[in-house]
Amino acid sequence: MAVPSWLERLRAAGKTALVQDGKRKIHYLFEDGKEMAEEYDIKTGQLISRKWREKNTLGGTGKWQVEVGEPISPLLGTLESELITESSSNPIFMRKDTLSSFQWRIRNLPYPKEVYSVSVEEEQRCCVIRTTNKKYYKKFSIPDLDRYRLPLDAAALSFTHANNTLIITYQKPKEILAAEEQLQKELKKIKAANSGDGDCKTQ
Repeated sequence: MAVPSWLERLRAAGKTALVQDGKRKIHYLFEDGKEMAEEYDIKTGQLISRKWREKNTLGGTGKWQVEVGEPISPLLGTLESELITESSSNPIFMRKDTLSSFQWRIRNLPYPKEVYSVSVEEEQRCCVIRTTNKKYYKKFSIPDLDRYRLPLDAAALSFTHANNTLIITYQKPKEILAAEEQLQKELKKIKAANSGDGDCKTQ
């Protein structure tokens, strides 16, 4: 039996939608119990955030893991403030896509652009950030390419540096652009609840 494609899995998942604060929020529940929550800008259709949650080993609900968008801050009072203080100078890695590309931003990297190199490791299916001064090293994957079973293309990768932030861009392959366009059409057909202050399953 053929493994269903990612687009087929999205179509088969149970979906609920909520329109709130200029965003379309979609909650997916997959057959294996995993949940995915996405937020899109209603006007542009741009993905703002994507996070995942799955059952833990005891069968309870696990924590949300952010794939795209701002990292979730732990709501732990004094511990949170300590973490913020601690991370104020540490590099902060996050993904923030555009309509045509996957994009990652690493804040608090003060070194000039020529210090950095970004490469593709095809066998390990990941990208690697290195610095000539050995101050920063990071490996990261592109889950979207894995889900659509597409190869990594070094020619699609580029980076720039401004305001202490390293910005890495990977141009989306045409297969993903086509699939995302198709998905957006289908998501707009889902009858969405409109809520000014209501809660949403994605929270």
